Amino acid sequence: MARRHRAEKRGVIPDPKYSSELVAKFTNHLMLDGKKSTAQRIVYDAFETIKEKSGEDPVMVFEQAINNSRPQLEVKSRRVGGATYQVPLEVSEARSRSLSMRWLIEFSRKKKGVGMAVALAAELLDAYGRTGSAIKKRDDTHKMAQANRAFAHYRW
Repeated sequence: MARRHRAEKRGVIPDPKYSSELVAKFTNHLMLDGKKSTAQRIVYDAFETIKEKSGEDPVMVFEQAINNSRPQLEVKSRRVGGATYQVPLEVSEARSRSLSMRWLIEFSRKKKGVGMAVALAAELLDAYGRTGSAIKKRDDTHKMAQANRAFAHYRW
């Protein structure tokens, strides 16, 4: 474990088309094997689909979908005296945003039979409307934290 100081976070260069750091971060999460142009094409195609289906600004829909699927609480395992407890903890803003993006991408990849851009657009629209798999995952995480709040005194 490092004892000196934490590594400082590097900023993300904003997306070239939408000038949004959040879109650039999402593209980086989506990217596989360093193929950034492919990831950008998928995100841009998904945004075009969102614009056609909802008629609203796709970046605004995207940001709202991310915010809707962000968890406030999560559980972490703590070992105390030979027993392992699921201790509920508040999630930092950066981690909650990262979890939200990860869940949206994960559930988009699980949709079979459609292209990734179409699946991603559908998942983002579901999250925007507060339905879908990412929202269910967030709710399950919150329920688990609520169920284990008796062990909250073990947090440190």
